[in-house]
Amino acid sequence: MDHEPRNFEWQRRYEQNDTPWDKGAPAPALVAYLQKKPISGRVLVPGCGRGHEVRLLGAQADTSVVGLDISTTAVAQAKRLTSPSLSNGNVSFLVGNFFHLPPEFKGSFDWLVEHTCFCAIEPRQRPDYVLAAASALRTSGRIFGIFYLNPDTESGPPFAISQKELDGLFDPYFTLVEEWVPVDSFPGREDRELVRIIQKR
Repeated sequence: MDHEPRNFEWQRRYEQNDTPWDKGAPAPALVAYLQKKPISGRVLVPGCGRGHEVRLLGAQADTSVVGLDISTTAVAQAKRLTSPSLSNGNVSFLVGNFFHLPPEFKGSFDWLVEHTCFCAIEPRQRPDYVLAAASALRTSGRIFGIFYLNPDTESGPPFAISQKELDGLFDPYFTLVEEWVPVDSFPGREDRELVRIIQKR
């Protein structure tokens, strides 16, 4: 499957600072979760953009975080926003395509943190997203995912997904651990998101 058509669009949008999905802070649902439970070990954040979630996760104890984005401009901006104290080995940013992970990434992550990547890709690419996530995680590795159920656009991105569709995509490879509609969301996203913790079989 061809995963290249939108690459140039994301690059252009970061170059022109046309990034309305970037609120300048990590996802409130992730912030709230980390206040109660840690996400530790090696973590992958696909479609990391300017790296807000990466930096939040990198500040946790016993955590090594890799932010991956297809846009060279996004990665350059993420690096500039990251303090030297976080760039000493526990936080790194790479330019790359999540659908074509380097061999050293296969089966090497304890967690994958999803926010705004899954909803940005074409719906036809979703099965390949699930395969990429499963290949990146170790056995029993987990996904913390914030999924957009009903964004305020019909054409996308962001593209909507239902709970039934999520089940159909992830169930062959993952087990649902817990899910909830987050109390904490960016303005305009209230009651539009679903958080899922799912574990690789």
